[in-house]
Parts: sequence; structure tokens; C-alpha cells
Amino acid sequence: MEQTLSVEGLTCASCSQTVEKVVSELNGVSAASVNLASEKLTVQYNEQELTLEDLQTVVKNAGYALKVPRDETTFIISGMTCASCSQTVEKAVSQLEGVKKAEVNLATEKLNVLFDEGVVTTSAIIETVQVSGYEAKLASDTLEREETKAKKQAGITRMWQRFFYSAIFTVPLLYVSMGHMMGLPLPSIIDPIMNPVTFSFLQLILTVPVMVVGWPFFKVGFRALIKRHPNMDSLVALGTSAAFIYSLGATVMVTLGKSQYAMDLYYESAAVILTLITLGKYFEARSKGRTSEAIEKLMGLQPKTARVIRDGAEMEVPIETVQVGDAIIVKPGEKLPVDGVVTSGKTSIDEAMLTGESIPVEKIAGDAVIGASINKNGTIQYKATKVGEDTALSQIIKLVEDAQGSKAPIAKMADIISGYFVPIVIVISILSGLSWFIAGESGLFSLTIAISVLVIACPCALGLATPTAIMVGTGKGAENGVLIKSGVALETTHKLDTIVFDKTGTITEGKPVVTDILTVNEITVKELLQLAASSEKGSEHPLGEAIVRAAEEQRLTTLPVDQFEAIPGRGIKVSIDNQLLLAGNKKLMTERGIVLTEIDQTSDRLAGEGKTPMFIAIDGEIAGIIAVADTVKQHSTEAIDKLHQMGIEVVMITGDNSRTAEAIAKSVGIDRVLSEVLPEDKANEVKQLQGEGKKVGMVGDGINDAPALAQSDIGLAIGSGTDVAMESADIVLMRSDLMDVPTALELSHATIRNIKQNLFWAFAYNVIGIPIAMGLLHIFGGPLLNPMLAGAAMSFSSVSVLVNALRLKRFKPTRVKAVS
Repeated sequence: MEQTLSVEGLTCASCSQTVEKVVSELNGVSAASVNLASEKLTVQYNEQELTLEDLQTVVKNAGYALKVPRDETTFIISGMTCASCSQTVEKAVSQLEGVKKAEVNLATEKLNVLFDEGVVTTSAIIETVQVSGYEAKLASDTLEREETKAKKQAGITRMWQRFFYSAIFTVPLLYVSMGHMMGLPLPSIIDPIMNPVTFSFLQLILTVPVMVVGWPFFKVGFRALIKRHPNMDSLVALGTSAAFIYSLGATVMVTLGKSQYAMDLYYESAAVILTLITLGKYFEARSKGRTSEAIEKLMGLQPKTARVIRDGAEMEVPIETVQVGDAIIVKPGEKLPVDGVVTSGKTSIDEAMLTGESIPVEKIAGDAVIGASINKNGTIQYKATKVGEDTALSQIIKLVEDAQGSKAPIAKMADIISGYFVPIVIVISILSGLSWFIAGESGLFSLTIAISVLVIACPCALGLATPTAIMVGTGKGAENGVLIKSGVALETTHKLDTIVFDKTGTITEGKPVVTDILTVNEITVKELLQLAASSEKGSEHPLGEAIVRAAEEQRLTTLPVDQFEAIPGRGIKVSIDNQLLLAGNKKLMTERGIVLTEIDQTSDRLAGEGKTPMFIAIDGEIAGIIAVADTVKQHSTEAIDKLHQMGIEVVMITGDNSRTAEAIAKSVGIDRVLSEVLPEDKANEVKQLQGEGKKVGMVGDGINDAPALAQSDIGLAIGSGTDVAMESADIVLMRSDLMDVPTALELSHATIRNIKQNLFWAFAYNVIGIPIAMGLLHIFGGPLLNPMLAGAAMSFSSVSVLVNALRLKRFKPTRVKAVS
């Protein structure tokens, strides 16, 4: 079983590595990965060997909190003011048939109910609460997201407050401690020469509030240290504590009459480090919040209420209470609350938010409609078919969230380094300080070195480099109608050098029309079309549908079929009015011994024109050809030109005969054609291309494309295709515009480039910064790094990585003019 759970208390890459490590070591866990940017743990485990409570316990023992979902359904209750209110609600719901347990928490105003969905519904529970005098609302995943967002916003606000209060004391502390060094005037009462005791105690008084405000750093840092999983907070806590304790000792020495120690105080370093790192954390939290803006935009598309008909009356209800089967009314200008099927009325609906199609789509009774799309000009009534987390919009949101929470292979090295980073830094800090002390430097100099090493090291930059770019990249993809399912898919896509397109429904519209009808012997055109349409009646094959439509347009009645046999990859065999009819491709005719005579040349001509000839034989003799052509999609040529510009080889795969396939391929600029391929052989053709050393992306839209999509390195499913195809794919293209294929590749290239930049700067920062903090420049006569500057640099490194990732928000797919 795989689950994604929220983890609280993560502050740096070292934290995420700790959680990942302790969970991975549990028996029954096959895979575990933590995303620092989204603060989520994705774990695959055996339910027979392990429970969620076990996971919660081991994460708690490591010093963090795992948010485990409960089996009960949660409702938000409003209107309660005391314990009596909560008891009233609890008692009323408990008495409902089918309710096994009901618990109300007055503090959180939540009602948790365990019930049998076959006996009682969520609507019945909400109505019961209303009868009791209170209001109830289903706590959906959307509400959970809103609560999480509010919690993160509150965290950002707290971080700003911590910085503000720290700065209030740090600014005068800096003036007092360093002003005299820069010639700034100090009152004689706090002059270090005239009144060293007052000078020292004033700094202590100003530093203590900053230490108190920064208490979370010490609480988290020392707890992680005690549990032998040190993190970034441990480095900050150690460095600032060392500076404070040393200064405290120096203050004691000053009070004992050794005034020279007034020049050895380090209070300002401790305070400034805490203040600057808090400011860095604030910017980091704000930047991390911006990485998930795409999800928030998607969530904002859904309306909050729905107008439903219940017991013959029209009423407005919260969207959470809408159930499958409900009759919903939508008026012009309103958003559709859930997915469904139109039962009455006629309108046009703007589905651009999902399909990217700017032109509104006409809808009449029987047509499917999508939740969150906009009703333009007519009132309709429709039946809800998918609600809550089953709607198309909710599925898209979940898919994007899952992708944002996943890891890309490129992050592995950073993850490995992050796991050892903090302990190594602590060791380097101690050895550096000792080395300088042994070399003859003073204790103060050695302490400066040790503190600088501790506070300049930044595991956060390493941990944020990959997940933030993936979050922005996948979010940007969703905005452009490209749903990338995982970090692995995002990374692999940029390596593709070959794109294979299925022809029907992908390069072409998939809605062919009859173009030519040629007969042999005595049979007329109408008779041939009538027989062919009768044999293809009910067929789901595009060619068969085209023939049936042509017969309907000529108002021909279909004849009853006595026997029907589908011949995969060939055609069909039917019996009509005691006549044995074969309809299919040339292979079928050849295998059944049908002599084609002069009609063979005609079929070659038609195929050369990009048309698909269907041979019709009656009682063992050829009767004629019905040619069908499928129109090429509007942007097929442009998309293929763009792929060529990107250095991608383009292959078309089809069951059509080679002449037809070559004609279509030539018209759109395809490099290579794989024709007359049976549906079950598509995956093998992809495998052969991979055997040539190619990285293959497969683009398809049908059920028969699913194996090939799964076989390819990256499967790209057209969003207008089948659910099976989209399930098998790594990337879903929500629009039928083939320009989304190069868009997906461009986005992958841009994201991986951004990740590499982030990782380079994260590594470079630590590789350069730590040796400087150790005193490398000082050895060659250069300056010594001040711990305050080290703290500022550390904060800057994390923020710079996040800001670089946010540059991806400016990504725009490029368009090209088709080459004539």
C-alpha cells in the first residue's frame, strides 16, 4: 500500500533525511521518500506487517510529528458555545441507524463519525445536526488543504513577528557593541572603557529577549541533537549557544574586575545570527508558499455551493453535500459544481480550464459536462455522476499534488549528502577551532572559527534544490494543460530523442469520413454502402463509424446481420440476407483468396492520396472499395516542426496500409512510418525502437495504445482519450492540441536545467563557504569571516535557491510557424 502523509517539524534537508531513514528501516516498508518543500512523506508498506500508528510512533521518536488520516468522516460544526452543545450534537448523531461512533470536539468544532454508508448518508447526518440547532459541513480534502494553507500562513506570520521582535533588540545591541569601533558616540554610562560592567550587562539584557524569541531554534535543534539526528537548527543552536555562553563567562570576568574581557563579548553575534536566520526562514516560508500557487488556482475554480432539486423543491446546498444522482440546475454565467450528464436544456459551456479549448462547447441532453466549467448562455439541468474527490478537477488536483510530492532521480546525490551533512559540519567546526587553538591562536579566535563554520553551513539549500523546482514545474505544466504525474517522468522526459505518435485520434482527428465509393460488377454504390453500413452497425472502429454515418446521411436503412465475426487487424466477416460479406484491408482479401484484379491499382491510388481503402467482397468475389479519409489535426504539422527543431526524431505508428500511412506522414513531415501494425504489436514496435538505443516517448489516445504507452520511456496520453490510456501514461495532455507534446519536453528541459542550477549553487555555496569560515583566507593574509556574515550568507543561500526555482513561473511554451 502507498500513502502520502504530512510531516510536521521539518526545517531542513537533514530533517527530511532523518524521517526518510527511520521509516525506511522499518520492517514492511519497501520505499519511503520525504519532500522537504511540500513537507510530505510518501511511503509504500505492507499493511500486514505495519500500521500507520507504527509509522507515527517511529517518526515521533525521531523528533517529528506524522499526521495520520482517520477512518472516520469529519464534519465541521458551527454554532456550538459550550459542552452541552457538543453533547447534544453527539447524542443526536449517535442515535442514527448505521452510525457506529460519533465524537464531537468542542475545541476544534469537529464531529468525527464512523458509519455504514449503506445505511446512512452524509446528508442525513448533516440534516440531523441542523435539526439539533447547529450547522454541519463535510470536512473535505479541499477543507484540509485550506486548513493547511491557513496553518502555513500563520507560520509565516509568526516567523515575521519573531524577526520583528528580535530586530527591536538586535539593532540597539549592534549599536552598543560595535558603535564605538566605528567612531559612533556612546553615553559614558555604557562606554566600555569607563563603565565596562554596564556595557556588558546592557548587551546581556538586550540579547536575552532575542534568545527567548529564538527559542524554537534551540528546542528543535537540541532535541534533534539528543536523538542523534542533528539538523540545521542544531547548527544554529550550537553556534549561538557557544557565543552566548562564552559572552556570559566574559561578563562574569568583567564583574570580577577584569575589564579587558569587555572587548571579548560575542552577544551581538548570537543575536544577529538568530535575527538574520529568522528573516531568512521568513523569506523561505513565503517562497515555499508560492511554489504551490498552481494548486490554489485549481482549487479556486470550484464553486462553493450547488443548486439541486430535492423532494421536488429547488435549494442551494454546500458542494460537499452533493451526491451522485442529484438533479442540478445551472443558470447562465454560473460554474458547474460537479461532473454529470445533461438531462434537459441546451447551452454552450466554456471548458477552457480543463481542455484549453477557447471556443465554448455546445451541450444538449445526453452530453457529459465537467465540474468547474462555466455555463455560458442557457439554463440546463443535469444529473451528478461524479462528486467530491471523484470529479475531473479533484483528480487533476490530486495528480498535480502527487507529482509535486514525488522525487526526481537527480535528487539522489543531494539526499545522500544531506544525510551526513550536519554531523560532518559539527566535526569540521570542532576540528577547525581546535586546530587554530593548537596553532597558537587565542580561544576567542578559535571560537569565532567554530561558530562561523556552524552557522554558514546550509543543508536547506541542498534539500530545497530539487523539490521546489518540481513543484513549480509540475504546477506550471498544469496551467498549460500538461499533467506530469511524477518527478521521475519530469526528469526522464528531457532525455527523449524519439517521439512515436499513434495516427488515429492523435495526428488525425479520429473522425474519418467516406470520400470515395467504387463498385465492381452489377452492384450499385447505394447497395454497397448499405451492405457495408449494415455490417459495421454498432462498430466502434473509426472507419466503420464513418461508413455508418455516410449511410445515415443518405437515409439508407441498415439490414439485419445474421452472423458477425471480427478478425483482429484485418476486418470483419458477416452474413446478410444469406450473403457472406467480407469487409476489411488488403491482407484480409489476400488471405481469403479474393481476386482483386484492376481494383488493386485503384486502391493504391487512393492510398497514395492519404485515404484508407476498405475492400468489400460478397460470396468470395470483390464487390468494391469504400475509401475513408481522416483529417489531420490543426496543429499536427506545427508540433512536428517544433519537435524537429528540438532535435527529436518523429515516428508514426498505424494499422493503415503503408501507402496511406506514407501519404499522411509526408503531409505532416513525419520522419519514419511504422504501418500495418496490429494493435497488440504497438508495444513491440516501441520496444524495438528502444532496442536501437533510443529514448522513446509514445503519444496515444486509445485503449489499444495503453500497452505501448506503458512500454515507452514516457507515455503521453491525449486528455480527450480513454481513461485506460491516461492511466497507463506518465504525462496527460489535457487538450487535443499536439503542441502540448513539445511543451511537455520544453517544460522538462527548463525544470531539469533549473534543478541543476539549484544543486550547483547549493553545493558551491557550501564547498566555498565552509573553507572560508574555517579560516582559509586568513591563512593567506585575508580576512576572517565574521559569524554574523556567516549567518546572513546561510539565510541567503536557501532563499536564492527558492527564488531561482520561482523563475520557472515565467515559463511560456514557444510556438512555431509550420514549414511549408
